[in-house]
This record gives sequence, C-alpha cells and structure tokens, in this order.
Amino acid sequence: MILNAQSVGWDVGRRTILEDVDLEVGAGEVVGLIGPNGSGKSSLLRLIAGLRKPTRGRVSLDDAGLDELSRKSIAQRLAFVEQQATTDQNPTVADVLELGRTPHRRSWAFGSAHDHRVIATVARETEIDGMLDERYAALSGGERQRVQIARAFVQQPRLMILDEPTNHLDIKYQLSLLDLVSDHVHRTGAAALIALHDLNLAAMYCDRIAVLAGGRKIREGLPADTITEDTIDAVFGVRANVIDDGGVWVRVNRP
Repeated sequence: MILNAQSVGWDVGRRTILEDVDLEVGAGEVVGLIGPNGSGKSSLLRLIAGLRKPTRGRVSLDDAGLDELSRKSIAQRLAFVEQQATTDQNPTVADVLELGRTPHRRSWAFGSAHDHRVIATVARETEIDGMLDERYAALSGGERQRVQIARAFVQQPRLMILDEPTNHLDIKYQLSLLDLVSDHVHRTGAAALIALHDLNLAAMYCDRIAVLAGGRKIREGLPADTITEDTIDAVFGVRANVIDDGGVWVRVNRP
C-alpha cells in the first residue's frame, strides 16, 4: 500500500476540521475525494502531503510515517498539484519541469543526463515539448495545469495528490488532464489521489471514491456504490438521477 492514513484528525483551535478519517491508496489506483465545500477535502490532501501535521492519527507512505521522513524523502515519493499554481517569477516551461527533478539531486547540483532524459520523455508524452521555451505566465489556464501535471510526472513520485486540478478549465482540458493522470498511473503503477467537484468526472476516472462530509469519511467504494442518488441527496442536498449503463452518469434535477 503506497498511502495509509489512519484515524486522521485535524483541529484549528477548538474547531474540528477532520475527524477519524481512514484512507488507503494502492499502486496503480486513482482514488477520488468528493464532498461539498467545507467537507475537508483540501485539508485532508494537505495533511497527506505533509504540508500540515495532523492533530491525531498517522499518515504513512510505503509504511514509513510522514513524521519519520525528511522533506526531501517525502518529495521523492509524493507530488502535489494545486488548483492553480502561481509564481512571482517568470520561468520558462523548461524551468518548471526542472523543478520536478530537485528532490532527486544533491544540493546545488546541476541537472544530469538522466534528468534531461526524464524531462524530454515527459514533455513528449504530455505533448508540451513544443512549448519548453515559452514563458509560464504567458500560457492559458489549461496549458499551465498541463505543465504542472508534467512537472509532477518529472518528479517520478509514488503518489500524486491533485487538489481539484480541473477547476476553472473547459471540458476539453478537464478530460485531457484526467486522461494524462489516469493513463500515467495505470501504465507506471504509481497512484493518484484527486479531489474533484464534478461527480461525472469522478465516476469516469476514479477506480475508487471516498465521500467526505462534515470532516468525516461517510462512504468509500466503487463509483457505482458511492455516487448514488441517496448519497448525493444526503451529502450535497440535491436530488439527482444517477444512470448506470456501464458507467455512472449524474443528472441533477432542478428544484
């Protein structure tokens, strides 16, 4: 098991944000996190990524607790992709991809021949090899997210964590990005944990889904077992028709 989160809880002052969350992600799996705003999805992802420390419970990667690993060791195992990555610098696309190799280098070391081969291979596979000299700030939102996904691939992690990576993108880029992640995971045996708002995308791309509500995990399983009319009503407060004809599709009813 690549990721194992056991009884994870997180408090801010006297307010409990997450309580008693268990989650596992295995090699070759794409696991989705769904739930309404404020359910704790982003908070859980940041705890798993080691960006925050849980108040209770344990998060481990490859059976090693995050608190036992150095930041460099975590970065060698785990890549994090945010909704929108911003920078006050003006790097080229090639510069962004180079950042993905940083955890695998000695301090201040220049890129090796192996690093260059990894970057060239990923750039070709993600179809951004024609924009390596372009400035990141000049790219469209969809192109920037594609570059961030490529940067995560260059990092060669065991686990990729993606926090609503398709937000603010049109449907073409949503499908393109999730195709990249899904294909990469199933081809390489890595793993991905993705927070998604769109239930149809979650059903299309995730092997398993965990449903969060009120800071707790209330369901987990296959898309057909978790994205149900009763669950959507209970968690999101919305009546919907769920159609399963070999794939789960959600149609929300107007009140």
